[in-house]
Amino acid sequence: MADLVYRNIMKDLKKRIHANEFETKRLPDERSLSEAYGVSRSSIKRALNVLANQGIIFKKRGSGTFINPLYQKNRSIFQYEGSNLGVTDSFKSDGKIPKIKLLDFKVIPASEELQTELFLNPGEFVYQIERLRTFDDKPFMIEMGFIPIRVAPELSSEVVEGSIFNSFEEKTGRAVTKSFMSIKAEPSTEEDRELLKLKDVEPVGVMEGIFFLDDGTPFEVSNMRLHYKYLNYNTFVDLDENN
Repeated sequence: MADLVYRNIMKDLKKRIHANEFETKRLPDERSLSEAYGVSRSSIKRALNVLANQGIIFKKRGSGTFINPLYQKNRSIFQYEGSNLGVTDSFKSDGKIPKIKLLDFKVIPASEELQTELFLNPGEFVYQIERLRTFDDKPFMIEMGFIPIRVAPELSSEVVEGSIFNSFEEKTGRAVTKSFMSIKAEPSTEEDRELLKLKDVEPVGVMEGIFFLDDGTPFEVSNMRLHYKYLNYNTFVDLDENN
């Protein structure tokens, strides 16, 4: 219940920040927010700490809490608000959630590379899932994923046409909460140009990564090829060990 409270506060504050409700770029103090939301100050503090860790706001000693202007200016489509790192809940553009078109879904033997990345034994099998993500029927991502059968033995075409991570969490109570991602740009391939409606000279953004369950089990190896217009990723670095 406590997790739900602070997550709801975070979600609402992000919505208000996106709507430019705080014109001075300064948030109300913790006591005012606590009274406004009708929750404890500890819940407010937790929500603000997470937003600060994400680089959305920053705290200036003796002055208050302020919105990061670069966050508003260069807002990423990666907006992690749910309980897992699934694309359906995490990727949004102007508040819109992407739609999914299933391109391919089959079972294949795990290659040596996949065996290493997913900690599989020789002879094990994985699901190979290729999907196209769109906003308002405009394609922005080709997604190729590989999931071990022994980790998710009941995947079906119906499930992979929606949010795999959400479905898995609902059935098992286990969530995908960690990932390691590599982000780069490459010349677009013929398939990229066909599916993402790119010109010959236009590049494609590439995100490769491994997603892990909350207990550390590798869940998926994924390769995501994005229309370059959507490759806008923000990060926040804090080397202060006292925080």
